[in-house]
Amino acid sequence: PDAVFTSSLQRAARTAAIVTDALGLPAGTVCTDWRLNERNYGALTGRHKDDVRAEVGEAQFLAWRRSVDTAPPAMSDEQWAAFAGSDLFRGLPTRALTRTESLRDVMARVAEFHADQVLPRLAAAQTVLVVAHGNSLRAYCAVLEQLDKSAIHRLNLPTGHPLVYQAGGRRYLDAPRAEAAALALTLDGGT
Repeated sequence: PDAVFTSSLQRAARTAAIVTDALGLPAGTVCTDWRLNERNYGALTGRHKDDVRAEVGEAQFLAWRRSVDTAPPAMSDEQWAAFAGSDLFRGLPTRALTRTESLRDVMARVAEFHADQVLPRLAAAQTVLVVAHGNSLRAYCAVLEQLDKSAIHRLNLPTGHPLVYQAGGRRYLDAPRAEAAALALTLDGGT
């Protein structure tokens, strides 16, 4: 790739570093953009999904996890203040820290990222690699493909399975393994 973008979260940055090192790309190839960060699950942040599912029931759990427009409960003032004061958010714009996000909120920020960072590079015939997270990548796919709510709900992107977009659409580099991993992810409640 001519350019590599990653979120400001450590696990995506580490993955981008592994990939660029394996490809022998210069360190300056990687750019960080907070708009690729994982979705903010609000008051559910830090909680295990099985615990949340047991507490609120399957229907509410799926609404928070899979719907486009339903955001989880917002962070409390105390929780929000702790996040706002953390090293991760200290250097980011104020709008990078919300109290909760729906997937539509994530779609808006990745669409902005795409317009600002990716489209100009594609227009210059460059190849771009984006390293991010389950929900920010699901939102990105929804934006790129203009998916409806039903298609977004069904979309699961397994971790560690590169997805390639070209003029003809998208494909996994190892489709059989990625599809098996996506099915397992679906059975576990999805991305």
